Amino acid sequence: MSENPTADGLTAEDVKLITLARGARERIQAPTGVAVRDDMGRTYAAADAVMPSVTVPALTLVLGQAWISGGRHLEAVVIVLVDTDANPDIDFVFDMARDGTEIIRCAADGTVLDSTTVAQLRPPTSSS
Repeated sequence: MSENPTADGLTAEDVKLITLARGARERIQAPTGVAVRDDMGRTYAAADAVMPSVTVPALTLVLGQAWISGGRHLEAVVIVLVDTDANPDIDFVFDMARDGTEIIRCAADGTVLDSTTVAQLRPPTSSS
């Protein structure tokens, strides 16, 4: 997608993902909300499902939604956190991400904490 970035480097599509992730989180006051955009331009959002006996992370839910809808690659991932010191496990994002997939972490109010690409986070492969 060719988008013109805003002054803070976000595209309109990135802002949309932030809004979706914030909305999913706020609806149930969950610790985390996540939104993703797949390679077809479709968006998915979810919040942590905190139940009495189990917590299902938002990232697990949203990647599952994308996968069963036919998405196989991600263009962008937005993670909105109440606890900005939290470091959610994103290892399985690598199953659907390409090196250029953007990962944006935001505070609950939508302020961008950091932005990176999967290439910068992907663990090195061993050559043995």
